Amino acid sequence: MRTQRVGYSTACVPRSIQDTPRTALPRTSPTMSSPSESAPAILATAVIPWNEHYEFQEDVFRRQIHTLGRELTRHLYIFGTAGEGYAVTETQFDQITRAFWSSAREAGVTPMVGLISLSLPTIIERIERCRALGFRLFQLSLPSWGALNDEEVDRFFAETCGRFPDCQFHHYNLMRTKRLLTSVEYRRLAAAHPNLIAVKNSTTDPAVIADLMSLQPRLRFYITEMGYAIARKTHDLGLLISLASIHPARAKAFVAGSDAQRAADLEDFKAIIAGLKAAGTRFHIDGAYDKMLYRMTDPTFPLRLLPPYASATEADFACFKAAVPPGWRRG
Repeated sequence: MRTQRVGYSTACVPRSIQDTPRTALPRTSPTMSSPSESAPAILATAVIPWNEHYEFQEDVFRRQIHTLGRELTRHLYIFGTAGEGYAVTETQFDQITRAFWSSAREAGVTPMVGLISLSLPTIIERIERCRALGFRLFQLSLPSWGALNDEEVDRFFAETCGRFPDCQFHHYNLMRTKRLLTSVEYRRLAAAHPNLIAVKNSTTDPAVIADLMSLQPRLRFYITEMGYAIARKTHDLGLLISLASIHPARAKAFVAGSDAQRAADLEDFKAIIAGLKAAGTRFHIDGAYDKMLYRMTDPTFPLRLLPPYASATEADFACFKAAVPPGWRRG
């Protein structure tokens, strides 16, 4: 399989990358099945627990992986926006990915690692280290210091998808990166990189959904609850679960049910969103909300975010929990 490769000037590349010959990686990828074949119905994040000293609580994290894999979905990822992938040190990144790899194997989970950094060489090095552990599935987010132009977007995917043809990649298409990709860019990137297999998005805009769905089945799409309910009326896609994660059985019913059932659930989701907003305005980072959502499953799960980002408090969580519709509260 022919893949696009773009080289760096060695003047701006860390020595660790300069000294790693690309020929050390396979020149051809394994056979890539269509994303729609055995594609997961639900894709979920695992969030990172920190103790009062902001140290990683590995035992709590491992328990979460087993719980999510047993009750919700066997397709989990770490280090998206909810998983504080933008905030960890390289030491923390390595510690957590090692724990994720081993706990995922124990739980029979398919693990994916998110990659968020302003530095493309850092992203490349993280892939290399994860690949050495055994990971072959990754989630990309565009570097966000400034919005990438078309040439820069192409180079970014060439240096990730193109550099690692034996791995598979999802792209997280979110506004925090200052550029949202459309079917125009995805059509070009999908043609260049057969191992770009899926896209995550949180849109509720029917026009955007229709544009993205035009790329199925070549790319698999995962959209959060509100947009998912719209897209499922006409297309097969995956749920990028967020709000519904507070009740795994109800979440699975949301996916398996009819359009009418999903429409009814949307009213409950609006109440859950209202509860999250009512919980407080002192925090605004995704992980603060997602940790409250997971706290509905594990009442002992810590709510802390790494500084400087503000976290939800116990009072904030109590306010949110009280606003959750009764049918979405676990026993």
